[in-house]
This record gives sequence, C-alpha cells and structure tokens, in this order.
Amino acid sequence: MRQKKLFIAALAAMLLAIPAMVLCKQSEQVRAQSKKGEAARPKVKAQTLEVSFNYQRQAGPGSNQYAVWIENEKGDVVKTLFVTSYTTKGRARGGEQPKRGYIVRPACVPTWVKTVKADEKTDQQLDAVTGATPQAGGTQSFTWDFTDQEGKAVPQGTYKVVIEATLFFDSDIIYSGTFSTKDKAGDIKLTSTLTKEDEKHKDMVTNVKAVLK
Repeated sequence: MRQKKLFIAALAAMLLAIPAMVLCKQSEQVRAQSKKGEAARPKVKAQTLEVSFNYQRQAGPGSNQYAVWIENEKGDVVKTLFVTSYTTKGRARGGEQPKRGYIVRPACVPTWVKTVKADEKTDQQLDAVTGATPQAGGTQSFTWDFTDQEGKAVPQGTYKVVIEATLFFDSDIIYSGTFSTKDKAGDIKLTSTLTKEDEKHKDMVTNVKAVLK
C-alpha cells in the first residue's frame, strides 16, 4: 500500500513537471529563432554619420582647439561640422580688433585651416561652422547627414571623416577614416597621426569614434 502511494506521488510529480519542461523547450526555440532572424536580417543602409569623442579641457593657452570635417575623394572639404571659436575668431586684446586665432597662433588645427582654405573664407562662412570651446569635459558629438555646407545632398561615393585636435601648441593629433555613402550602418575604422608627443595634454581628446547610422 505504501509503495503504491509513493508510486502515485512520483507519477503526479512527473505529470506536473511536463508542462514546465515543454514551456522551457518552447522558450529556447523562440530565442534561437529570434537570434537566427537577427543574424539573417540585412543591415540597413546608413543615413547619417555620428562622430564622438571624450573631451577634457586643458589648462593654459596653446590647447583646447579642435575641428571635425568631411572630405571627398579629391581631398576637398565637403562640410565642416565644427571648429572651436578661438581658431576662427581669435580673442580681443587691449581693445584691438581680434584677429583670427590661426593667424595669431598658426598651430591651431593647421590641417583644417589649410584644407578648408580658411584664408579664402569670409567671417560669416566661418561663423556658420564655429562653436564655443566647451568649458567642462565630457562627450562631444557631431552628426553629418550626407549634405554639403549649403545643405545639398552630396553625390554617392567615398568620403573621409577627419577629427583634428591641437593638444598643445605644435602637438597635434589627427584621426581619420574613409567610408562610402552606400555602406551599411556600422563603425568606421579610424587611424591616428600625432605630430609630437605631449604626455601632459594627451588626454584632451580620447575615445574617438565614427559610426554610420
């Protein structure tokens, strides 16, 4: 009699466990199918480019200048996304009319100045791409929507994103990477070039990323 009761109890426990086992199996199958679907789903063609980096403001003059821009295959600047204000506007001293910063201090993002042909730009043209230098550290982000400086859609093709930062006077670092307007969403591989080591100011710009979205 006792054995019969134990058998019935064991059988009941097994019967109760079956639905849970079935649900667990079904859940695993759903997860597997979901992962398979995600892997098979084609990536969407990119609509924008987002550039970001971590900025730490440096003490003293000769630093804290940077520019972000897009070039075409010929190396011409298609659009400047941002340049810090001292570079283009300078600073008034002793009541004098301020001169452009890159004239007073030629080490201010010199590659951008040369590539964009800053000397040929009017103050209004430079004002349109100029922004204040952040007073505090943090993530800086800039977005390109595949348009030129006039807001017109650029032709399909290969482009280069460039981020230049003047760490301290002639210590200048450039990050760049090429991509196509036909590329799918994803990270752009960036390479960097440093003109001169500067251990004290090397963390001004870090964690630089360019992502097609």
